Amino acid sequence: MENLRVLVTGNKGYIGTVMVPMLQAAGFEVSGLDSDLFDDCIFGDASVTGEIPKIPYLKKDIRDIELSDLKGVDAVVHLCALSNDPLGNLNPKVTYEINYEASVKLAKLAKQAGAERYVLSSSCSVYGATTSDIVNEESEVHPVTPYADSKVMAEKEIAKLADSKFSPTFLRSSTAYGLSPMLRFDLVVNNFIAWSFTKGIVLLKSDGSAWRPFVHIRDISRAFIAALKAPKDLVHNQILNVGKNEENYRIREVAEIAKQTVPNSEIQYVEGAEPDQRSYRVEFDKISKVLPDFKPQWTVAQGAKELYEAYKKVGLLVEEFEGPRYRRITHLENSLRSGRIDSTMRLKTAK
Repeated sequence: MENLRVLVTGNKGYIGTVMVPMLQAAGFEVSGLDSDLFDDCIFGDASVTGEIPKIPYLKKDIRDIELSDLKGVDAVVHLCALSNDPLGNLNPKVTYEINYEASVKLAKLAKQAGAERYVLSSSCSVYGATTSDIVNEESEVHPVTPYADSKVMAEKEIAKLADSKFSPTFLRSSTAYGLSPMLRFDLVVNNFIAWSFTKGIVLLKSDGSAWRPFVHIRDISRAFIAALKAPKDLVHNQILNVGKNEENYRIREVAEIAKQTVPNSEIQYVEGAEPDQRSYRVEFDKISKVLPDFKPQWTVAQGAKELYEAYKKVGLLVEEFEGPRYRRITHLENSLRSGRIDSTMRLKTAK
């Protein structure tokens, strides 16, 4: 499947800036689409995080995608979304517009344009509040947030478009972590190491008992590459959890890894910390069978060390990672207040 022309939505985002050069190295011809909502959130410099890849891209809100934007595209990697629960809760209506309605619209237009593959970036958060011990792709989903619910809705609707000429695949990634030029600090591992480094405290806002699977963004990228390269019949209309069985942790175990990674740090719980209802242990047997070329290479402990070394090089301050530049929800709230974006999260064009 090399030389496939791949459109990556969200190419300038947290995962996109890491995935694009990996797709190029794997032999794909890559173009992008991004609204530039977070274009002033670059972390560090290229010596620490790598270059932001320069590829042809459309500066466009995904909700405004048109058939002509997909001309000549063989495959779509759909990353862009209002990503994570706090952002989704900020404006649930807009979350559904972007994560559900626009994802389905993109799939329909991709099919109409003749694209054969469509790989949706979904999330293990769809399992939500689970009662069974370990969940897999056959398990019932229990989304407990607009973000997770929007992903379930998109999966179901896009699956209906599958036929002999159009092949969607749904990759439910574990909780992401890892270094990126567009680093996010609202993710557990990234956040814990940032607190440890700047304050000597791993701050838990829950009691830490919840289970969660974790996966490095480079391993997420490897899963997308493996899905694009796989014979179509193996991934056609398939849901695949992305991660590995050994990388399920209780949140307090991740806090312990952070404590061990950053010298002289300790674990603290916010007052009144309670259990997080979002708790799920996930099985990854299916992806290892369906995509034998997908071999995750990272562990949370390795990722924690990578982040710690990067924070040291940059001299990270708590005001930065808790501030509007790197905290996505604060960035959006500030953009709303300043009038940079309107109430529907669209960038206002300069007049």
